[in-house]
Amino acid sequence: MSFVRNINRRRAISVGVLGGLLPLAALADNALTLDSSIVTATQTAHSQLSVPASASVITRAELDKMPVYDLADAVKRLPGVHINTSSAFGRKEIKIRGMDSDYTLLLVNGRRINSRDALTSNYANDFDLSSIPMAAVERIEVIRGPMSSLYGADALGGVVNVILRQPTNATEAGVAYSYEHPTEGDHGDAHQASGYLSGALIENKLLGNLIIQSTDQAAWQSDQLSLKGTDAAEQRQGDSVLGSLSWLLDEQQSIDLDISHREDDRKARWNNFGTLVTNVQDMERSTFGLAHNGSWDSFDSRVRYYYEEVELTDDSQIMTRLRGRVGEVEQDNHTLDGQVSTTLGSHLLTAGSELRRTTLSHNQNLGKETEVDQQAVYLQDEFSLGALDITLGGRWDDHEVYGGEFSPRLYGIYNLTDNWVLKGGAGKAFKAPDITQSDDSYSVLACRGMCQIVGNPDLKPETSVSYELGTLYQDQRLQAGIMFFNNDIEDMIVSDSWRAGYRPAVMTYTNVSKARIRGYELQGRYAFSDALAARANYTYSDAEDRDTDKPLNYSPQHVGNIGLDWQALPKLGLNLDYQYTGSQMLVVPTKSASFESGAYHTLSLGTQFQATRELALKAGLNNLTNTKRDDVAQSIDHILMGRTFFVGFSYDL
Repeated sequence: MSFVRNINRRRAISVGVLGGLLPLAALADNALTLDSSIVTATQTAHSQLSVPASASVITRAELDKMPVYDLADAVKRLPGVHINTSSAFGRKEIKIRGMDSDYTLLLVNGRRINSRDALTSNYANDFDLSSIPMAAVERIEVIRGPMSSLYGADALGGVVNVILRQPTNATEAGVAYSYEHPTEGDHGDAHQASGYLSGALIENKLLGNLIIQSTDQAAWQSDQLSLKGTDAAEQRQGDSVLGSLSWLLDEQQSIDLDISHREDDRKARWNNFGTLVTNVQDMERSTFGLAHNGSWDSFDSRVRYYYEEVELTDDSQIMTRLRGRVGEVEQDNHTLDGQVSTTLGSHLLTAGSELRRTTLSHNQNLGKETEVDQQAVYLQDEFSLGALDITLGGRWDDHEVYGGEFSPRLYGIYNLTDNWVLKGGAGKAFKAPDITQSDDSYSVLACRGMCQIVGNPDLKPETSVSYELGTLYQDQRLQAGIMFFNNDIEDMIVSDSWRAGYRPAVMTYTNVSKARIRGYELQGRYAFSDALAARANYTYSDAEDRDTDKPLNYSPQHVGNIGLDWQALPKLGLNLDYQYTGSQMLVVPTKSASFESGAYHTLSLGTQFQATRELALKAGLNNLTNTKRDDVAQSIDHILMGRTFFVGFSYDL
């Protein structure tokens, strides 16, 4: 009977795909509660104990504790996650289990967000991380390890899926504001304000919400910078508006519409081989989504269309000096997909298909507008054999340029008891070259403007084979687990780079590298009482370039987090967070080589006070010990912001 219990448990809260049917919960006698469930790993809902993957969840309540400006701030203390400084002026990227940010797939309600072709890899994914207003987030799910069997390309390292707030019949409204001030260096003050309105336009029929958010962060200067007058963190101004409507056709169907728009303006002064230059980039991102969700007697269904338009204006001095005009780039992403989830005997089956088109135009590259089509089909089967829960899946992707790729996955969970499981699995993943890497009419300025890298049409997709095995225990007081992982990457795409005695003006990309990332994750949480709990995680990852037997750059072997949550009084909560980042190899452009940068640690303290039923206050300190990074990091202007204090409030009706 165990397989029947498992299927019924999954089916009871199966939402078709990633919360798509949440608006229907407004009509149900027993509303769905998905705060702590995980749907990204299988597109059906699981607890953290039963999910067939290494996964973590961040809830709305956890986001409210600290100043969180983007996804990187939200996930930085999760196991297996490292937030890497990707520029000399403070941009960030998410790395999972030692793998580059290119291998972290970002999703919103299960739909990918992507401006990679417009920005190129040199700018990491910072604009994507900032594209989602944190006021709109209900929870964030992070899957560590490849997930190409469901999501296709780009998911070699893992998946970060942001689940947005859904409208309900109940009228809700609120405003929030936070302010953060650095006590070291000059300027750098950050303001963030947001508003939220949700409810029924027609009771039990038409539900809607509207979320607005504005962020203004001044550029921050530090005496650690190698050239006076440059910025350790760039100036940022961002405004977002997001709205959604859910038309509940009946108790089984809904039609959901969502529209968003964001303007994100950046400006920084940085050190270009001893010369101060200005980097100015402005991005506008608009999205439109339309979906039909159904929860029928014997199956769930979803059909949806999603459009994303990204417009980038690059007025950086290097761009205008070397190419004579302001860069104008536009990337359009179209996605049409469908999915069905049903039970067949003792099996929970999920099948779907996807069509994607990416269009790119660039006024300084590409002789004409470039267009790439991709299509895919996938099938997943969840079933049980006694105490063993098995997930078997596969996806076939057909890329217009690179042809077909099959990504299989097998995962098993053995239930030792109701609270203790053994978990493990294996899978294959792939990543096709993007337009900037593969189109030989596209060139990217590099070497701080002194060279360029052109696309290579002969590139092959990167592929990886991964394995993981571990155990997890969870009860009302204790959660503890360990997971061992191994990921081998073939045909890794790398760009040529300057090195001693080798400084060509034009370079390209090649499939020359193999990499292996192996290690383990430890995580735990213990509730001493209802008021006091401790949590900790530690990740060891050995990321090695197998061609050179050298560590991969920007990948620390050791990352650890310790936290303490204390509800000191019924209305007063305190949290203490310590983070350790081990030594790592950093590229120093002036020396055309990599050098080891030492470990560093930070300590943060926050407090929350529920002044009234509607009004909540928060305050605290980040980098309490005023830690600084070492000389290697400072030599490339990768500066850790010093001690800052923050205050804020939220008022909810």
